[in-house]
Amino acid sequence: MRVFVLFAVFAFAMLSATLSTSPHVYAQSSVIISEVRVEGNQRIEDDTVKSYLLVSAGTPYDPSRVDRSLKALFNTGLFADVSIRQDGTVLIVDVVENPIINRLAFEGNRRIDDETLAAEIQLRPRIVYTRARVQNDVQRIITVYRRSGRFAATVEPKVILLPENRVDLVFEINEGEATGIKKIRFYGNKNFSDSQLLSEISTEETRWYNFLSDSDTYDPDRLTFDRELLRKFYLSKGYADFRVVSAIAELTPDRDGFFITFAVEEGQKYSFGAIDVKSEIKDVSPDALMAQVTTIEGETYNADKIEDTIQKITFELGKLGYAFVNVRPRIDRDRENLKISVTYEINKGPRVYVERINITGNVRTLDYVIRREMKLAEGDAFNTALLRLSQSRVRGLNFFEKVEVTQEEGTDADKTVINIDVQEKSTGELSVGAGFSTTEDVSADLQIRERNLLGRGQDLRFGVSVGSDSQTIDVGFTEPYFLNRDLSAGFDIFRTVRDYQDESGYDLERTGFSLRSGFPIKEKIRGDVFYSLVNEKIDNVQSTAPVSIQKSAGEYLISSVGYTITISDLDDTLLPTTGSKYTFGQIISGLGGDVRSLATNASYIRFFPVYENDVVLSAGITGGYIFGLGEDVILAQRYNVGGRNFRGFESRGIGPRDLASGDALGGNAYFVASSELRFPVGLPQEYGVLGRTFIDVGTLTEIDDNDPGIVDSASIRAAVGVGLNWVSPFGPIQINVAVPIMKEDYDKDEIFQFDFGTRF
Repeated sequence: MRVFVLFAVFAFAMLSATLSTSPHVYAQSSVIISEVRVEGNQRIEDDTVKSYLLVSAGTPYDPSRVDRSLKALFNTGLFADVSIRQDGTVLIVDVVENPIINRLAFEGNRRIDDETLAAEIQLRPRIVYTRARVQNDVQRIITVYRRSGRFAATVEPKVILLPENRVDLVFEINEGEATGIKKIRFYGNKNFSDSQLLSEISTEETRWYNFLSDSDTYDPDRLTFDRELLRKFYLSKGYADFRVVSAIAELTPDRDGFFITFAVEEGQKYSFGAIDVKSEIKDVSPDALMAQVTTIEGETYNADKIEDTIQKITFELGKLGYAFVNVRPRIDRDRENLKISVTYEINKGPRVYVERINITGNVRTLDYVIRREMKLAEGDAFNTALLRLSQSRVRGLNFFEKVEVTQEEGTDADKTVINIDVQEKSTGELSVGAGFSTTEDVSADLQIRERNLLGRGQDLRFGVSVGSDSQTIDVGFTEPYFLNRDLSAGFDIFRTVRDYQDESGYDLERTGFSLRSGFPIKEKIRGDVFYSLVNEKIDNVQSTAPVSIQKSAGEYLISSVGYTITISDLDDTLLPTTGSKYTFGQIISGLGGDVRSLATNASYIRFFPVYENDVVLSAGITGGYIFGLGEDVILAQRYNVGGRNFRGFESRGIGPRDLASGDALGGNAYFVASSELRFPVGLPQEYGVLGRTFIDVGTLTEIDDNDPGIVDSASIRAAVGVGLNWVSPFGPIQINVAVPIMKEDYDKDEIFQFDFGTRF
């Protein structure tokens, strides 16, 4: 009975609740929308607004659908404000449209042009203005300035209202000062000084002379690159456990600079242990490949040498016809004895062929200029080493800021697609130069050059040089792949007027042209051949000049052909630290013209790192011999020594000389041997100052004239000295102080030599 009563009470309560609420529910569901009216719109059609609504005329009014319709209209980005209200059976949608951008402008930007900023932002004229879009573009502009090293830059958007719900949008920019690098610090480095590590990374501390470079501004990507450079440096010095613990850039409170801190763990220094080669390919003898191994047991561990060995073994196997191989180094680390043993394992790789080579990003450079540098062609067996070499060759063109080579799967499992993405850079050069030296006095020059003419990889050059003692004009053109072969061809047209009044009592004019060609003979060996036709004129001969010079006055047409062979494995062409370079060449004159002679020239130089790469010893020798073919060697063809090619003596300071006038006559044979020690002077390496100590030994002798009064001695001359090289912001400066220690009485010495030159 009690249960029945409870049930009755519960049923009565439920019924009461239903009766109390049902009129309201009924009222909602019974309102049928008779019309949807859009108000406030100016550009946007009514039907466009209604298309976003989830209710329409003839449907019941539903608050949840109305709420979702409101959100849908806001999400379009077309409206600054939206409201939906009910007026009887009419649903009224009130909208406030966002304005349309009429014009977009940037003010205050001097460092970055309008085109660059416009390419970064998303807003454009005739696009709907929204606050969110404007704020996003403000952040994009700030990011652009931060990438250029200006972290103090601020951007303020200004809106100018116009009729017809249009606006002009102006980004007012305060660029601020460049946010430089105040200090770069290293923690944890015990074996290498801060200055040594600074020289290995690409970021530099801000200095007054770095105004032509952006390497002293903070760039997060450059900081990541610096971490890799440090790792590579330590791995090349034997520190296999090295790691960069952190690289932190801290902005100063006044936002005018960064403090960058590298925390490193050097670890222990390792040397190479046992070195071995193992092959899974039957016909490949591991012993035969040991000659390609550059890692030697007992030497300091160097990760670069492991990579070099992999490339050499891969190339060697490729020459033997094994294109599909993988050479993997297996590293066994003995931490107790600080030894790293390396076993190069040669495995059969999957047989993959190049299906297609895609080239992108080359707006100006023609495709074939890039393709001819590739060591792989479509249809070839794929080879990783050849792909790396191809990438290096494309970079070596120096036409591109960036060269990225990637692979992706082809249409079949045994095919691969190579993608080459390049970013072109300017290859045109307009340079003006000025200089001063004790041998040349003041000089100025203008050079116009295009290294990638019409995108064909051709080199066109025009230059003019004017000095107190010489004037030169020359035009040169080079086609790097003549007849679509690895054969360079080109020509030079030139005219030179030179004043030798002080040294030899005459003026020399040379006008002519040369045709030249160069070709690779083997790896690191190159050959060059040329033909030249030159008209040489000796005039303005002083009355006091010796008889031999007065007899030489006049014009000579010289037709010559010659060749040069160059063998070089220098690690750097500008400032070598290791390697050698040898050249040998001959020039024969007499294929027509007025002069018949044969000249032989040779030179050799070798560089030895004495301490790391900071102290470098070089030793070299250069020499030449010319003799007439049935006649005497003319004055203009003789060798002259002194000045830049023999420090301690004036230009034309040694060799045969007329005692009465003191005029230098030149000689038919010479040699100069030099030894030089290059070292830092204790200043931070970024200053670019290097010291030198040197000794030059040589002679110049032999002359066909036998006139009385001419002195000629083959005795050895020698000079010792010191010097400074400074790569200054205004150009390279070289100072030499040399003292002759062996000379003849009639030689003319020059203790101080100074050279300065710059280009801008």
